[in-house]
Amino acid sequence: MIVDLRSDTFTKPTAAMRAAMAGAEVGDDVWGDDPTARRLEETAAELLGKPAALFVPSGTMANQIALLLHCRPGDEVIVGRGSHTRLYESGAGAAWAGVQFAEVGGADGTFTTDDVDAAALPEDRNLPRTRLVAVENTHNRGGGRVWPRAQLEAVAARARARGYALHLDGARIWNAAVASGIPERELAAPFDTVSACFSKGLGAPVGSVIAGGRDDVERARRFRKMLGGGMRQVGVLCAAALYALEHHRGRLAEDHANARRLADGLAGVAGVTVDPARVETNIVIFEVTGIPSAELARRTEASGIRLHAIAPRFSRPPGSLGPSRAHQTRGGGCRGCRHARGEPHRRRARRARHRRCDRRRRRHRDRFGRGRDCDRHRARDHSITNRRLDHRHGERDGAAGTSATS
Repeated sequence: MIVDLRSDTFTKPTAAMRAAMAGAEVGDDVWGDDPTARRLEETAAELLGKPAALFVPSGTMANQIALLLHCRPGDEVIVGRGSHTRLYESGAGAAWAGVQFAEVGGADGTFTTDDVDAAALPEDRNLPRTRLVAVENTHNRGGGRVWPRAQLEAVAARARARGYALHLDGARIWNAAVASGIPERELAAPFDTVSACFSKGLGAPVGSVIAGGRDDVERARRFRKMLGGGMRQVGVLCAAALYALEHHRGRLAEDHANARRLADGLAGVAGVTVDPARVETNIVIFEVTGIPSAELARRTEASGIRLHAIAPRFSRPPGSLGPSRAHQTRGGGCRGCRHARGEPHRRRARRARHRRCDRRRRRHRDRFGRGRDCDRHRARDHSITNRRLDHRHGERDGAAGTSATS
């Protein structure tokens, strides 16, 4: 059993989702003739509180289309520290939209009205023009941080007062809505455009949407074609996203609870630093000491648990559709973290070995009429007992073989 905690993108379609995909009604979406794609776009637009939406292959494409919609080459975009748009999209903002980024705020990815004011550039022919403020909610690099509603609205109002456009990178807006109790449409209300992903915690195999005004979405359709995102019978993929919206949004609370349970377990491990109180959604970021996080990930994979090292001392396991409560407990317990654990974990491991020894001793006594001493296991020397058993069994098997050949 492999427990994959590297990302919530490792979810897989359920059997029911696959059935919905197989039965999807399809058409040519480039021509606007795919009925399942139209239904998904209408559903997503309604949930996000926007007039229209467009299905795209990835969240990266959705964000890049937003940059193309709102900016011109040479413009500057204000983003939170560690934002996905700047850090995890292969430099596409510079390559396609020709923009540069001004990172502001704290390590959790949030920022304030003062940060917006400090980053805003005056009109000057020597300077880039500040054109867009982009917010990520929840914030991936910030450990799944949910923006406080009052702070979100204040930042949006300040950006609007300065004449800037607003984009919400809502790849995990579904998690933000579940964690905060605020509907997605209200979280997205201050923004001109919003992107949302189906292939993370919702468990669809692929796809995102970008939602906004009808004129922006029509322009986005052209940009999608330019970027290679126009697809034909895309209803097969859209059916999975529709199924996820209808059946998997409500269960995201389970992912959040599992992530918090994992953080609680890791908090008791020697050499690991994590604050469970800061785990708001489905992402846990923890710091390890005494071993590089990449080496920890390599060792835990040998035990069947996959982690993602996001920095030399930090790892990020998420909760998602797939790993159960038991799997998360394994990830935060003895076996998963044995390379960074303390003495209590070693004591539990020794007790488990003694219990196994007792079971072997009872089975051996029932079969051969004598017991085995557990002291060898307490001394961590299994070889003597194993050699004696091998010798005993070999004599028995050898005698039988001699009789058969004589």
